[in-house]
Amino acid sequence: MVTLNRETQLTCLQRLAAEYPNEVDVDSWEDELPDCSVNLAYLHEHGLISATIVRPMSEPAQVVAACITARGMDFLADDGGLGAILGVVTVRLHDDTIKAMIESTILQSDLPQPEKKKWIDQLRSLPAETTKHLVLKLVDKGLESGPAALAAIGTLLGISS
Repeated sequence: MVTLNRETQLTCLQRLAAEYPNEVDVDSWEDELPDCSVNLAYLHEHGLISATIVRPMSEPAQVVAACITARGMDFLADDGGLGAILGVVTVRLHDDTIKAMIESTILQSDLPQPEKKKWIDQLRSLPAETTKHLVLKLVDKGLESGPAALAAIGTLLGISS
């Protein structure tokens, strides 16, 4: 039975990294690393290496040469490499979206209906810059709540204490 093995995958990546950016003849690795070809093919499919795979008619596919990719080098890097820097995601929320989120909170509150309407009308009339300032104040207020904020962050991150 063919198995994927993290240790084999790591060994293969480290060997290829030592030869970066050169392509390496990996045909002989199978003798010392069980299921090497299968694990190299797996790494290839995930874009961590670029592999030359031969598929003889009556035999299993065999990886004969490989080269670690930039993504593979970043995977090995303790800090995530350039991919961690280049992969930064910026999230932008339109002021209408922010207002809708705050409005939802107001509607779910215990405020009397006339008060809810007054708050929502006031919220809807805010210019974008004031909405931005309001969000920053809400974030500050949330972080100031200490343990409750930490508990909420933990819940969102799937960490229980």
